[in-house]
Amino acid sequence: MRIAAILLAAAALLAGCAHPWNTMNLPVGATRGEVIARAGQPARVLPLPGGGSRMQYTLQPLGQYAFMVDLDASHRVVGVRQVLTPREFDRIQVDRWTRADIDREFGPPARIDRVTSFDGIVYTYRWYEPGQGGMFYWVYIDPQGIVRRAHPGIEFVNAPGDRER
Repeated sequence: MRIAAILLAAAALLAGCAHPWNTMNLPVGATRGEVIARAGQPARVLPLPGGGSRMQYTLQPLGQYAFMVDLDASHRVVGVRQVLTPREFDRIQVDRWTRADIDREFGPPARIDRVTSFDGIVYTYRWYEPGQGGMFYWVYIDPQGIVRRAHPGIEFVNAPGDRER
């Protein structure tokens, strides 16, 4: 019984260390070089107003997290956040945001698809909702690059009962 408890505690500790949120434990004021030393090269670097930049780290297409590291004009960290969350998705303004806004705020999607019921592309982001599990978030972008629809959905990959449906 004692060995089982020790193994369970060790597994929990290792799982905590491996969680993607821990990979971005960057203090405000850290330099761009310190960010790269800790997190590696970003997927993208985009300019921000005022001469700053955003380093995008994403675990898409199969992961469920994406981190934005914002730097000021002197290349020092001013903020770090995980953006694949309901709070961040709620910021999307349908009929106002553009594809560039989505790219800047969320990084590369897991997939870009087309569907017959919409004239444009559909960005698919994979994310994790505590209590729900794996989720999708879809952003519909028309041919002019305007966001026309955005909504979440549950990811049913290998879910129990899939074969009966």
